[in-house]
Amino acid sequence: MNATLTAIRRYPVKGMSGQDLTATDLTAGQAIPLDRRYGLLHGPAALDTETEGWRLPSDFFTLDRTEKLAALQTEFDEETRALIIRRGGRQVSRGRLDQPMGRTLLEQFFAAYLAGIVPGMPRLIEAQHGAFGDSEEPSVTLLNLASLRDVEERIAKQPVDPRRLRANLLLDGIDPWAERGWIGRTLTIGGATLEVVEALDCTPGNDVNPDSGVADLSLPTIMERGYGHSQILLRARVTGGGRIAVGDPVTPA
Repeated sequence: MNATLTAIRRYPVKGMSGQDLTATDLTAGQAIPLDRRYGLLHGPAALDTETEGWRLPSDFFTLDRTEKLAALQTEFDEETRALIIRRGGRQVSRGRLDQPMGRTLLEQFFAAYLAGIVPGMPRLIEAQHGAFGDSEEPSVTLLNLASLRDVEERIAKQPVDPRRLRANLLLDGIDPWAERGWIGRTLTIGGATLEVVEALDCTPGNDVNPDSGVADLSLPTIMERGYGHSQILLRARVTGGGRIAVGDPVTPA
């Protein structure tokens, strides 16, 4: 069986909606362009203006702790760096992430929307180098859709939307869990090469329904009971730059 790249997805603002791409150019040592480029700081972290570079995931509003973020639909315009926020299909805020006034408008919206969750004013920041991923090393995450279907059929007994997993690259065409044999190996996707570093555990954020913003599935728990582990994503580093596109074959070395 041959694996195929079926979707490319980036998350311009950490914790917010994903954005589907038909193709993108990968660079060695970097994440997908503009993936987790921005983040929304909370509490004491929002007052820290000295820290540069990567920051701990706990510094940001994320679905692990702020599930109601999933009830927002965000749209990112790469050319203008504008972030449009909708709720129930209605636009509720808009601002340019590259301009102080635009960030202020967005921060004021989030302060009202997330009032009472964490004290203080939220602050939007941009990663000057790399991305605000869950690991300090810029990475790409992969999901085998066949493994997710196995979870649906054998363990969850209900559909599990792939958006819950917030993966960058969605693959199909191989057996369930075959990707676990790729750890430590190199993959070729289109014109790029990636080294698979490790499998990742599910988190509470994966329990959040991407449409309702409600945590209605205990994915880590049911996977531990059914498989003895909760690892369904792979983390990979880009070792050779090149263009990838939906439909490309995925070939392990």
